[in-house]
Formats: sequence, C-alpha cells, structure tokens
Amino acid sequence: MLALALGGAVAAAGAAAAGYQSMAPTGQWFGHTFTGLPRRAIDAGARQIALTYDDGPNDPHTLHLLDVLARHEVRATFFLIGRYVRQRPEIARAVVEAGHVVGNHTFTHPLLTFKTAADVRKELTDCRAALNDSVDNHSNLFRPPFGGRRPAVLRICRELGLTPVMWNVTGYDWDAPPAAVIEEKVAKQIGGGGVILLHDGGHKQLGADRAQTVIATDHLIARYKSEGYNFVTIPEMQNTEMTNLEKQR
Repeated sequence: MLALALGGAVAAAGAAAAGYQSMAPTGQWFGHTFTGLPRRAIDAGARQIALTYDDGPNDPHTLHLLDVLARHEVRATFFLIGRYVRQRPEIARAVVEAGHVVGNHTFTHPLLTFKTAADVRKELTDCRAALNDSVDNHSNLFRPPFGGRRPAVLRICRELGLTPVMWNVTGYDWDAPPAAVIEEKVAKQIGGGGVILLHDGGHKQLGADRAQTVIATDHLIARYKSEGYNFVTIPEMQNTEMTNLEKQR
C-alpha cells in the first residue's frame, strides 16, 4: 500500500510539473524556445530589452502604441492574431511599415496544449495566410497563446519553419490595470536580455482597452533608456545571442 501511495504521489507530482512546464514562459522541458538572452550574453555587455505585444491588431490602441514607439524611436515585436488581421489589415500593414517585426499568434488564439495536431497546424497556417495576404513582410516567429505548448506543438511549429518565442518578463496587463501597476510588475523582473510580454489587444474581441499599456510603454521606454538599456526587436536579440555564442567557440 505504501509503495502504491508513493507511486501515486510521484505520478501526481510529475503530472503537475509537466503541466507547469507546458505553460511556464521559460520552461524548456518540451523543447527549446527563445526566452531572452542567457546570462553569459548579458555579462558580455548586452544591455538589451525587447518589447513584445500580443493579440493585435487592435483598433485604436495598436495605432496609439505605434505613435509612442515612433516618438521614442524604438522598434518592437508584435504577435498578431490571424482573424484580427483579416478584420484590420490596414493596422497590420501600419505595424510593418513603421519598422516593427510581426509574428504569428495563431488564427483564433486557442490553448494549443489541448488541440489536435491537425488543429494546431491549421491555426498556424491560417494565421500565416492572413499575414501573407495583408502585409508585405513578416517574420518566422511564433508565440503560442497563453504560452501553452507541448512537444507536438513545437514540432509542428518547426515543420512549418517557425521559431517559437516566449518571454521572461510579464507585464500582467491583460486585465488592463493602471499603468503604474504594469510598470511596477516589469520593474521587479527586468534586466539585460529581458523579453517583456505586453498586450496591444485582447483575444476575446477587437476593441480591448489597452490605453494603460500604451501609457506604461511610454514610461518604461523613458525609464530604461535613461538607465542605458537599448530596445531591440526579437530578431535583433537573437542575433546578439548568436554573436556571443560564436565568440565563445
């Protein structure tokens, strides 16, 4: 009986750990994902921060955010939902035309952990098709909704030529808290090599109120630029990682 009880406890603990890893932003159990610069790169002097925004394009807050980024001369990375791209292609084009990087955030924003392989593939390809039809240039970056993934999700992602991107700093802005709260959350986690998760839209419907995220973005850029940080896109940060790896060989 004791052995059975211990076995059950171990199995339960393993299942809980696996469940955590399937959602944890920096978890790597189910395959490598880009989460920011490793410590060795940061120690080498890369004081970089990547701003990333999920769930757009969203009218009007994505456009307001573009104004803030332009004023600070900062480029960011936007992970767009395909069905919103279909509804607001002009905003998706504006993001690209402003010099920002656009990535795949699925077509309908489901939790992929519980989707079949066929459903996962359709979500990614449908979003890619929406991007292809709406913008002249988009990246091969992919961010799973809610961070949810399992080995099959990452396998399909790579079969489609996509690179999975997570984050290591969370702004906790999905419920639209005051800008000061978002800034405080980020400040507790930020450092060189940080990939910040924020939202310019909401996955439930167009028109999500992201005014506080826009304000927080303005303040965060001003603050961390004054502290000597450089804001980059995800591809730029990935290039920094590759350069540092080559130097160590």
